[in-house]
Amino acid sequence: MRKNAKKLFAAWRKDWNLFIRDALGVTLDDEQKAIVSAAQNSKLVSVRSGTARGKDFVAACVAVCFLYLTPKWNKKGELISNTKVALTAPTDRQVKNIMMPEISRLFNRAKRRGFELPGKLNTYDIRTENDEWFLTGFKADEHNHEAWSGFHAVNTAFIVTEATGILDDTYSAIEGNLQGNSLLMLVFNPNTTVGYAARSQKSDRWKKFRLNSLTAPNVVEKKISLPGQVDYDWVKDKVDNWCEPISEDDVKESENDFKFEGQWYRPSDLFRKKVLGEFPKVDEDVLIPQTWIELAQERWKDYHLESHNDASVGVDVAGMGRDCSVFCYRYGNYVSRFEKQNSGGKADHMKVAGKALNFIKAHSGCTLSIDTIGEGAGVYSRIVEVYENEEYIISCKYSEGAKDSSENDLTDITGEYTFANMRAYLHWCVRDWLNPDNGMNAMLPPGGSFLEEATEIKWSFLSNGRIIIEPKEDIKQRLGHSPDEFDALANTFHPDAVRMTGKAVVEEMDYEELEDMLY
Repeated sequence: MRKNAKKLFAAWRKDWNLFIRDALGVTLDDEQKAIVSAAQNSKLVSVRSGTARGKDFVAACVAVCFLYLTPKWNKKGELISNTKVALTAPTDRQVKNIMMPEISRLFNRAKRRGFELPGKLNTYDIRTENDEWFLTGFKADEHNHEAWSGFHAVNTAFIVTEATGILDDTYSAIEGNLQGNSLLMLVFNPNTTVGYAARSQKSDRWKKFRLNSLTAPNVVEKKISLPGQVDYDWVKDKVDNWCEPISEDDVKESENDFKFEGQWYRPSDLFRKKVLGEFPKVDEDVLIPQTWIELAQERWKDYHLESHNDASVGVDVAGMGRDCSVFCYRYGNYVSRFEKQNSGGKADHMKVAGKALNFIKAHSGCTLSIDTIGEGAGVYSRIVEVYENEEYIISCKYSEGAKDSSENDLTDITGEYTFANMRAYLHWCVRDWLNPDNGMNAMLPPGGSFLEEATEIKWSFLSNGRIIIEPKEDIKQRLGHSPDEFDALANTFHPDAVRMTGKAVVEEMDYEELEDMLY
């Protein structure tokens, strides 16, 4: 029996979903199982969800798994790898009436199935005989960051529900404890597009999930197969009262339009948040909605690039205080990749120039667009010094006027808007390119920091009616870094790059010859 128990426990450690099924007697749907697997293997997990989609329940399952499957003992039965789990929420009521009841149900369910989980279940915690092995729930107090400072263990988990209601500086205190085997899991309804929780759905640091109530098993099957989850009747009522029926000809991806029972609908913001698990429509001053980028990233997955010629390459050059220069390779409506070249915090202009020039000489029809305000000026100067076809090397001066070669105002795709400077025009070009309503079918590679950067950029009108983009320093302050990937892509839309891409001729040159030219 002892041998079999040891074997079973090892299997549970390896796959938390087995423990949930066997010991807790719980049936999770496939999306919930994927969340559990991510929590088992990743430090940062973010889940946005529609109403009653089981986000708090799956978070409780993760908390119990972490509590009982991560600690380790030596042969003497002494705890040598301790575990602490913290459950937190904006209010005490949410901890007491939402989080802990889910934990209690799982704890007692296991007991009824013959699995005596160690520890005593209390109103706000599970306490074992070892002071260094426990689960506890408490309100996240924005005025008491010291509460987090001592929360250290070999295995540490923080499970946060209604995560949009907690201030950013509280998360900074929590992140200070993410050492060793640690987990920070956020679950929330996407009621706002700002804040730490909302940004977690944009950042490549996180494993990200969205639970859509339309795809819940009870709704799809039109019967209660998973008690406690959202049901068909509730969703049907919300479709009838919170959505507008539309014809198939009016369907727009950008509006999150969906098909239900053979009819197309356009959701209200309330339906987006409560049912689809989508963020509400962004504020009018946000340059690019998150949904547009997610659609572009999905299209990218199904596309195969046949040729690497005719590329518009945008370059954002690193300065002394930044680690990476960024290259963006755009082929019409398809961005193959964002490529970062580490500088080690030192200016590496010749290395960047060599990489850029090597690419443009090896592929036909390519242009090179470099931001020449600041560090990029040296790279641009060196390349045009050694490359005779300098018309294919584009100087992007963000501060210059948004004018064409005939000194006419550059406009947006509709011809309606004009711009304060070239920076505003190039940023708006990215917006027009990504807007699903314009039918450009833009494709962007998933991952990286582009989504996080693009959705933080804001715009406004000047008194003369021209569009201006907020200062980069304001964006950097919110992001914590410069929007380098976005700037690299924006550079590829410079009018001279658009005009010249596809006209250059390939020139063969070996690496030694290129190196001699540069150095």
